[in-house]
Amino acid sequence: MHVNRDTEIRPLMLALALILGFMVVEIVAGVVGSSLALLSDAGHMLTDAAALGVSLAAARLAARPAFGAMTYGLGRAEILSAQANGLTLLVLAGLIVYGAIVHLVSPAEVTGGLVLAVALTGIPVNLVAARILAGGHDHERSLNVEGSYRHILTDLYGFIATAIAAAVILATGFDRADAIASLLIAGLMLHAGYGLLKASGRVFMEAAPAGLDPDEIGNALAAQAGVVEVHDLHVWEVTSGFAALSAHVVVRAGDDCHDVRRSLQHLLEERFAVDHTTLQVDHEPAPLQIEVPSPPGSGRERR
Repeated sequence: MHVNRDTEIRPLMLALALILGFMVVEIVAGVVGSSLALLSDAGHMLTDAAALGVSLAAARLAARPAFGAMTYGLGRAEILSAQANGLTLLVLAGLIVYGAIVHLVSPAEVTGGLVLAVALTGIPVNLVAARILAGGHDHERSLNVEGSYRHILTDLYGFIATAIAAAVILATGFDRADAIASLLIAGLMLHAGYGLLKASGRVFMEAAPAGLDPDEIGNALAAQAGVVEVHDLHVWEVTSGFAALSAHVVVRAGDDCHDVRRSLQHLLEERFAVDHTTLQVDHEPAPLQIEVPSPPGSGRERR
């Protein structure tokens, strides 16, 4: 996976402007309409704005070249951003669950028409923001942008649930539908937050990137002509789209170890899309030559 960070900053800025503008509208409507679903969405949109701001800062940091002791640069700032996004989703989900339970026990009177109007307006706003962050199909999203994207996507589903709840309230007067919609929104947040924490945790634990099987890579390297053994194989992800690999390769005695190394690097780039590799290549030990002493009387003994 290759991530083009230069193309990520502008979409983050556009999405942030959209979310901040609509968040103000939603807070006002939620207070006036006494809608917990709208206020929970507004709270989520506040975390969306914070997530986008953190993602924007992380993207700028990740774009900086390596320097001094930071030999990989500041790429993992993006992974910290993804973890922060995941944690805020989990915390906010817990708060919404608490508020929803309170409103299920003592439901407030909800102005269904106002809630429906705001929710129907929020759906296209979040659709546009999600489309901006999704980008084209020519590059992958970094985990940093993925965190913000999941925030926006969850908010989109939340608006859909809120619109349905508002329609139910208008049709039946069942005010608890608003709290039920909030529980659905919280469930989506929990799912998205867990996914972000799991993915970012894999990077910090230096697990192999998703989709790369170290055993498959090791077997592919060992199967190449001239390779006797592959060991100390490590595959990890420095940051989103930056996979790295190191290994010790033993080459058959008499073969050109430099040619073997070049062919292995080409294999890793073409088959596994890993182009940051460190291969220590050594020849296998030459077979021992044991000199057998000549028997007496052979004419070879020294006199």
